[in-house]
Amino acid sequence: MISFHNVTKKFGNHIVLEEVNFEIYPNELVVLNGASGAGKSTVVALLIGAEKPNVGTIEVDDVVINEMNSDTLQLYRRKIGVVYQDYKLLPKKTVFENVAFAMEVCEEPMSIINQRVPEVLDKVGLLQYQDQFPNQLSGGEKQRLSIARALVHNPRLLIADEPTGNLDEMNVRDIIDLFKKLHSEGATVLLTTHDPFVHGILPGRTLMIEKGKIS
Repeated sequence: MISFHNVTKKFGNHIVLEEVNFEIYPNELVVLNGASGAGKSTVVALLIGAEKPNVGTIEVDDVVINEMNSDTLQLYRRKIGVVYQDYKLLPKKTVFENVAFAMEVCEEPMSIINQRVPEVLDKVGLLQYQDQFPNQLSGGEKQRLSIARALVHNPRLLIADEPTGNLDEMNVRDIIDLFKKLHSEGATVLLTTHDPFVHGILPGRTLMIEKGKIS
């Protein structure tokens, strides 16, 4: 379970999140909905340990994220999958190599990599593109590749920060269908969006964020 307890985050004198409290239960799909600049990406940064709150605690399965040392935080991050709007792909690596790289940095043996990567690419519908490079893919395919990389370690928690922001409506529907499928297979999903269309077609619970406060 994810718990934010009285979390306040400032950058300088600017309060980005103020006394935020919410919980996300195991195997739940939650949409964090709010306008650009409302604080959605800061919630994600805090949840993955890239930022620490000024006040409050963030717990995942009763472990306080903002009290982890760097080694423990690195192990924690391997157990979650994160998807971003701008894909963050490696342009000089193939589709296969982009996903494999996430396993290589964890020193997984090649025998496991060669087995796991095709499984994940098949799940997201990209197996036939495994030898192509990111610049040969459409926007929707790039996002599917980003999702494949996030899935490679079988994460229990999948975090998607504005994952459809650069996509047209057809690709938005395809990506949302993929997240719904992953959720149905047991993943806990937190997806942020500012798009009413995305919010409208996603099932699950909605948290609204406005000016750093969540309701």
